[in-house]
Amino acid sequence: MNTLSKINYKIISHLMGLLFVVNGGFMLLSAGVSWYYGEQVLDRILAASLVALGAGALIMFLTRHHKKEVQKREGYIIVSFGWIFMALVGTLPYIFSGAIPNFTNAFFETMSGYTTTGATILNDIESIPRGILFWRSITHWIGGMGIIVLAIAILPLLGIGGMQLFAAEAPGPTGDKLHPRITDTAKRLWLIYVGYTLAETILLKIAGMSFFDAINHSLSTLSTGGFSTKNASVAFWNDQPIIQYILIFFMFLAGSNFVLSYFAFKRKFQRIFRDEEFRTYGLIVVALTLISGLIIYYQADPTVSTINHPMVWGRFESAIRHALFQVVSVITTTGFVSADYTMWTPFLTIFFFGMMFLGGCAGSTSGGVKIVRHLIMIKNGLLEFKRTLHPHAILPVRYNSKAVPRPIVFNILGFFILYMLSFITGTLVFSWLGLDFSSALGGAATTLGNIGPGLGSLSPVDSYSSMPSPAKWWASFLMLIGRLELFTVLILLTPFFWRNR
Repeated sequence: MNTLSKINYKIISHLMGLLFVVNGGFMLLSAGVSWYYGEQVLDRILAASLVALGAGALIMFLTRHHKKEVQKREGYIIVSFGWIFMALVGTLPYIFSGAIPNFTNAFFETMSGYTTTGATILNDIESIPRGILFWRSITHWIGGMGIIVLAIAILPLLGIGGMQLFAAEAPGPTGDKLHPRITDTAKRLWLIYVGYTLAETILLKIAGMSFFDAINHSLSTLSTGGFSTKNASVAFWNDQPIIQYILIFFMFLAGSNFVLSYFAFKRKFQRIFRDEEFRTYGLIVVALTLISGLIIYYQADPTVSTINHPMVWGRFESAIRHALFQVVSVITTTGFVSADYTMWTPFLTIFFFGMMFLGGCAGSTSGGVKIVRHLIMIKNGLLEFKRTLHPHAILPVRYNSKAVPRPIVFNILGFFILYMLSFITGTLVFSWLGLDFSSALGGAATTLGNIGPGLGSLSPVDSYSSMPSPAKWWASFLMLIGRLELFTVLILLTPFFWRNR
C-alpha cells in the first residue's frame, strides 16, 4: 500500500496569498480605468485592491518558511480553493463600490467571471461604472487561461515547482507541454494569450468599437467568457457585421488548442491540419452553421432573428452570420449573444441546447465536455461492435494515428458519466429550488458547461437576477466543478483524499 505524505498546508496557504496579490494587482488596473474616466468609485476600488494586496502579503509573510514542494494532493487543493478564494476576494470591488451590494449576487458574478461562464445578475450593465465593468472583464481574462497557469509562470521566483498545479488545472484529458520546463510552457501560453487579446482589441477598435468596448470584449472573447459592456451584448452591433466577424474569428481561435497556435507561429502548419480534434472542430462548426443558417433563413421570424434586410443576398448573409456567431459562441462556451436563439424556432432551441454539451478543444479556454472526449467515446463505441464479433482481437482506440492507452479511455468514459450525472443532479436541484422545467434544464447545462445563456427565464436576453439565492449558490458550485473539469473539485469531497494512508 502506498503511503501518502501529510498535506503541506503552509505551501497551500502561501500560494493562496500569492493569488490574493495577483488579484489585488489586477484590481489596481481597474482603479486606473476608473481614474481615467474620473469616476467616483475610484477610492473604493483602490480600497478593495489594498485589502487584497495586504491580505495576500500578510499570508505570504506568515507562511514564508515552508517546504517548497507541491505534491499531487496539494495541487488539487490549491486549484480548487484557489478559485474559491479568488472569487471571494473578487467580490470586494462590487461590494465596496455598491455596484452589487448583495454578497450572494457579488459572489455569483465573480465566480461566473473567473470560471468564464458569463452568466450575470446585472439587469442594467450600461449603468455600472467603467472601472467595475473592466474588473468584471478582467475576472474572465484571468480565469480563461487559468489562475494557476498564471501563478506557475512566476513560481520559480519562489523556488516552487508547478507541475502538479498544471496537471490539476490544465483543461482536457491531457496537458500538452511546449517545453520540458512547465513554467516555460505557462509563459509561452500566456504570451500567445496576451498577443491575441491585443490583436483583437486593435481590430475591434478599427472596426468601430470604442477602445473601452474593444478591450473589454477582447478580454471576454479570448477567455471564452461572454461578459459584455452592453445590455444587448453583441446584438448592439448588429448593424456592423465586421465587428461580429472579428469576434467569431477570435472565439474560434480561443476554442481551439492553444498549443496549435504555438505551432502556427512556428510555421508547423502540418501539425495543425493533422490534428484530428481541430479538423473535427472545424467541420462541426461548418455543418451546424449551415443547418441553423438555412433554418433561420427559411423559417425564423425576421423580426425575431434580427434579420430584416430587403435584398435576398443581404438577408441570407445575415442569417448565416447570426447562425455562425451563435454556433461558435455556444460551442466555444463564450456565450456572447447576437440574437435570442430561443425565439427562432423550437427545433433550433433544442439544437442549440444540444450544442451546450460539445465544448471546444482540449487545451483551449472553453468549457464543456471537449471535442476530443466525444471523438474517443464515439471511436470506442464503434470498436465495441468489432470486439463483440472478435472478442480475442486487440483493437485499440486510435487518435491522431496513435493508440490511446486504456486508462485514458476509461477516464474519458468516467468523466462523461460523471458529467451527465452532474447535469441531471443540477437540473433536479434547480427544480427543487423553484425554477421551471426549461430554466432548470438550461441552467444546469449552461452553468456546468460554463456557457452563460440558457433556456426559459435564463434565455440569452435574460439575466440570472430572478434566481433564488440558494439557486445562485448552487449555480456557482456547478460553474466551479465545470471549469475545473469535475474530478479536480469532486475528489476533495471523497473521504480517502484526506487520509494519509
